[in-house]
Amino acid sequence: MKRFLSTLSILTLFITSSPNAEASIMKPKKDIKVKNLAELRSAIKSSSAGDNIILANGTWKDAEIKFCGKGTKENPIVLKAETPGKVFIEGVSNLKLAGSYLEVRDLYFKNGYTPSNSVIQFKINNDSIANNCKVTQCVIEEFTQPDRDVSDHWVEFWGRHNELSNNYITGKSNFGPTVRVFLDGNEHVNNYHQIINNHFGPRPRKGGPHGETIQIGDSETSMTPSYTNVENNLFDRCNGEVEIISSKSNFNEFKKNVFFESEGSLVLRHGNYAKIDGNVFIGNDASDQMGGIRIINTGHWITNNYFYKIKGNAFRSAIAIMNGIPKSSLNRYNQVTDVVVAYNSFIDCVSPWQFSVGSNVSQKEVLPKSEIRSARPERVTFANNLIYSATKSENPIVNYDKVDGVNFKNNFINNANNSEVKPAGLITKDFAVDKIATDIYSLKQNNNDVFAGFDFENITNDFFGNERTASNNSVGAIVNPVKSNPVLIDKTRYGTNWFATEKLQATANKIMVATSDELVNQIKKAVSGDIIVLKSGTFKVSESIVIDKEITITSSNSKKKSKIEFTASKTAFEMHPKGNLILKDVVISGNKSQNAFTTLDKNMSKAYNLHIENTEITNFKNILEVSKGSFSDNVVVTNSLITNCENGFLLNKETNDGGDYNAEFVTFTNSKFDDIQGVVLDYYRGGYDESTIGGNLKLEGNIFTNCGKDQTEHILIKNRGIVFVTIANNIFKDNAVKTIAVLWGEKGQKPVNNKITNSGKIEIVQNLEMKLMY
Repeated sequence: MKRFLSTLSILTLFITSSPNAEASIMKPKKDIKVKNLAELRSAIKSSSAGDNIILANGTWKDAEIKFCGKGTKENPIVLKAETPGKVFIEGVSNLKLAGSYLEVRDLYFKNGYTPSNSVIQFKINNDSIANNCKVTQCVIEEFTQPDRDVSDHWVEFWGRHNELSNNYITGKSNFGPTVRVFLDGNEHVNNYHQIINNHFGPRPRKGGPHGETIQIGDSETSMTPSYTNVENNLFDRCNGEVEIISSKSNFNEFKKNVFFESEGSLVLRHGNYAKIDGNVFIGNDASDQMGGIRIINTGHWITNNYFYKIKGNAFRSAIAIMNGIPKSSLNRYNQVTDVVVAYNSFIDCVSPWQFSVGSNVSQKEVLPKSEIRSARPERVTFANNLIYSATKSENPIVNYDKVDGVNFKNNFINNANNSEVKPAGLITKDFAVDKIATDIYSLKQNNNDVFAGFDFENITNDFFGNERTASNNSVGAIVNPVKSNPVLIDKTRYGTNWFATEKLQATANKIMVATSDELVNQIKKAVSGDIIVLKSGTFKVSESIVIDKEITITSSNSKKKSKIEFTASKTAFEMHPKGNLILKDVVISGNKSQNAFTTLDKNMSKAYNLHIENTEITNFKNILEVSKGSFSDNVVVTNSLITNCENGFLLNKETNDGGDYNAEFVTFTNSKFDDIQGVVLDYYRGGYDESTIGGNLKLEGNIFTNCGKDQTEHILIKNRGIVFVTIANNIFKDNAVKTIAVLWGEKGQKPVNNKITNSGKIEIVQNLEMKLMY
């Protein structure tokens, strides 16, 4: 008996002294509900492996949370909402994690912004970082800085083996990538972070660089191994800039993601040996801004990807392979070498393969030698790819330099190849495809005439994960037979299981007004989408009308336009974030001392829009004057008359030459501009930055008369640095200027069918000298 008791005592001592036993026996798991920040801090401090810290339902305002602790793989410490979606993190708030095996879930960040560099950060400071931690089932919605020029990230990865999964993240409109992976120091490299199953909702256009959805590394750490995995995410209208994802480190993987109508590309900006497999890129017929994959550097494998209706050009083409800079510095462009592009499908895409994109030897007169991209791709293999177009599409390849370093093998196209480059390895064949589901097309019969290149035996599955075998294989991303009921976008696979991403649209109300007071008051009370209908007559308004929602102002009788006379001192309409003003069939007049439209001086956190249709605007100082940091998606004037004003549209406040600009699309069609004493339009984008390819100006079918007499530079339309410019079918008559506009020849800009009388000329400058940003 004594021997038995002695053995039992030793065994008991051994069990109770082990770490896991201490967690399970000495400190049992606890559910700790907290109702305020003081209780939360205390709970975090006393927590141990397996504990659940539960935030009480309600609004947690101005909450800067530091979540640190040491859980285990089997028993993480969890910080979660009492009820998913019922815990709101608002105001000036953020969350930082440090330690190991921590999990955050079910929180909803809204109505606020971070006071630091990030909303969620996998470190507290350089000495307290997170490893093996997870953020899941959370929402970050429009948690954006009031000032769009202030930079932050919504999620910052540090440490190793951290995870961002099943979150919904949407609406970032300020400077900086939404998600950023840092590799600054050995404790952050070889990190194997997981970015999986998230729904990245719409990111609005930013109007310049630094609007990526994900950035992995930076120029200084671009040759560092990261091993970040980005898998099974939905990128839903992520339009922040030309790079949706910017990979700037080594050995990253991008698998089974869906890029839906996103204006940009997955870009291998720096770093080597990326794997891009089984992704979907969906465009549409209406836009040429949506791209696919842009390739720089060495050793990448691009396989089993499906491209549908990608109509972008150059930087936004389905596959864009760039020229590099010889002996490039870390922050510029290395030569593309040893890349494989195999078993991909291109369905109804426009010129899907574009080579030596960014070649700029023709600009050597205005650029230093260190900026000349003359190094063509070498040792690149294109094999077993499928190009299909339902319409006649005979230019699958665009080349900006010689294509002598690309090996084409067993690629098939259903149209003649009339491109300048005609490789034997791009074979025209009359084949048919089946529509097997929405936006999914596959060959009616497999084409197993495939090229077996070096290491191709490692491409063992197709787009759907079906096995590629010696007896059952095919060119393109899809091998028959296809599993039943395939889908490209199943939104249930992405994001949270509790947040509804689709918002119900309120029914638009038509509100009839008869007096000036009614006009002002009804606009204040209206909800977004309402239509204010003016009875016939004149409305005299002595205050500025704030536009902070979508409002239409129109006349009850379009043939007898109602008139609004403004005497407000600064502006008739004050444009706020999310303001969307549609003026239709009205007359707007001022007293020459105020603007017609002005943005806020600061805190223009989100975009506004201005649409002027069949409207007369007269007697203002400036038609539109904006502030630095303001941004409009669309400024549209159609079938309207603008007359007797000092200046027209002043979209010219981004003068730091950093690639930014004040509006994405500026469109004037079938309108008349008369007696504008200064400049009709000043639309500016400065800075040499080939990754900023925006600014869209269309002037078509307009009449310009008696304008520009007081413009000091004797120019009517200023569009410096704007990349896409159309000036066509306009009449310029009796404008007291020397120059109508200066077009950028290197961007393909040229005037078309304009009639010019006593109005100077339209100039073309082939290579526009711009300030270098780097």
